[in-house]
Amino acid sequence: MLDHCTTEKMVTWRTGCGLRASRIGVWLGLLFALAALAQEAPPAATLAELQQRLGALVNQPQFAAALWGVKVVSLDTGQVLFEHNAKKLFSPASNSKLYTVALALDRLGADYRIRTSLNARAKPNHRGTLKGDLIVYGRGDPSFNARLHGGDVFQALEPLVAALTNAGVKRITGDLVGDASFLRGPEFGSGWDWDDLEAYYGAEISALTINDNALPVMVKPGEKVGDPCRLLLTPATCYLTLSNRTETVAKGSRRSIRFYRPITGNLVYVSGTMPADDPGYTEDVTLHNPAGLFIALFQEALARHGVKVRGRLRTVDWLKRAPPRLVAAGDGPGGPESPAAPPLATDERSPAGALVELGFVESPPMRELAREVEKPSQNLYADLLLAQVGEHTRTGQTRADATSEDLGIAELNRFLNQAGVAKGDVLFEEGSGLSRNNLTTPAATVALLQYMSRHPCAAAYAEALPIAGVDGTLRNRMKGTVAANNLRGKTGTLRWANSLSGYVTTAAGERLAFSFMLNRYHNPGSSARADLDALAVMLAGFTGRSG
Repeated sequence: MLDHCTTEKMVTWRTGCGLRASRIGVWLGLLFALAALAQEAPPAATLAELQQRLGALVNQPQFAAALWGVKVVSLDTGQVLFEHNAKKLFSPASNSKLYTVALALDRLGADYRIRTSLNARAKPNHRGTLKGDLIVYGRGDPSFNARLHGGDVFQALEPLVAALTNAGVKRITGDLVGDASFLRGPEFGSGWDWDDLEAYYGAEISALTINDNALPVMVKPGEKVGDPCRLLLTPATCYLTLSNRTETVAKGSRRSIRFYRPITGNLVYVSGTMPADDPGYTEDVTLHNPAGLFIALFQEALARHGVKVRGRLRTVDWLKRAPPRLVAAGDGPGGPESPAAPPLATDERSPAGALVELGFVESPPMRELAREVEKPSQNLYADLLLAQVGEHTRTGQTRADATSEDLGIAELNRFLNQAGVAKGDVLFEEGSGLSRNNLTTPAATVALLQYMSRHPCAAAYAEALPIAGVDGTLRNRMKGTVAANNLRGKTGTLRWANSLSGYVTTAAGERLAFSFMLNRYHNPGSSARADLDALAVMLAGFTGRSG
């Protein structure tokens, strides 16, 4: 990726090439304006100069077929420093997470934790025998993963094992049940493209989430040319099956490995070729019904502590908890349908009585979950938070067919109204930004940033954002510039959408909120990210003041 100074030189060079055009006077004027962007030029010292430079960049000829949206506001004075198409609707990509995290912090609080319960019909007897099923009831805690526990997913499960053994359980006569029914609706976000579902960033949404609902597969060449490549699944589990259709080819050849998993199963076809001298690489592979993997790994974790499970492993979701219904013969491809399983778990909204909570574990506080969403731009976690908020609004009067996502979006719209965002400026259908149908305006995004800068959770909100040149999705951007270790912003990237929105402090010490959105841009010789960063660096270097 090109750094800011290199980008500015390229911008000037491209403008210079435009001197061949017939309207030489116009091009000379634009060239003069863009020359101020060069590395040698001092930062803008007046507001008029800053506005001229920002306008010159977004109006370059290379963006003629694209759409820029920009808004910059002073948090100190409230003055608008610059705006361009600020009220037009754009695809924000992962800038959507700015909205979801704000909603979660506002509605749930920075100290809120998500609880995972161990339920049973009764307590264990004096010998430690639990008669009947043990139900692991999830509510969408995303923190059961190897990434946050030294690369060992079993370490992530240790607190849950401890909660059970502290309750005196040594053996379980019944089944180990993964109950993911707290969240209701499809396992994929609305508006996701089918080809997203094969990628790690399109993992299924589940109230029982484990290892980000994906498993790493390491691929290495075989011992000799013609051999299948070596595949290593971590941790080793029978829950995901690999069909090895790969081949090791001659040294110096091009690597071409592909993964394909039909979305309703857990058989992964691995095909393609890998040269014999390839060092190998690792790919995260998504899986179907993550609750099943959760209890499979939990059973292994229990066995390591001597806790035996006699029964089978099974899962329950929101559909299986529906009232039993018999379908007449011929109504479906499978003929008559068996009655659905009765509800197996309760939560704080359910009538008391049926189950005993033997123990529980809680997620890190929301302020930490917010960082896990924003810094790496984690789609699954964002959609889990939206669903979490949605379920907290469900009552006995809520429509039976309302999904967790539906309720979350409805609550988001209420929150945005309270935040002063104009109605119709935000049209979301899911929480991560993976949907191409999510739309918002730079004006709405800046209004949200302004509102959250005054919010009781303002510090948690800002601290969750990636820092330019330091961490998250901005760790390799704007290094060596005045924006580095200064700007906090959320990135967003889809095929035809790039965005960057957040907070930055100018060279004069003025705090700004900004939103840059660039849609429908195609130029193989230029980097959209570099142009977004160039705008950000201009703001960070500004030595004047808004008023």
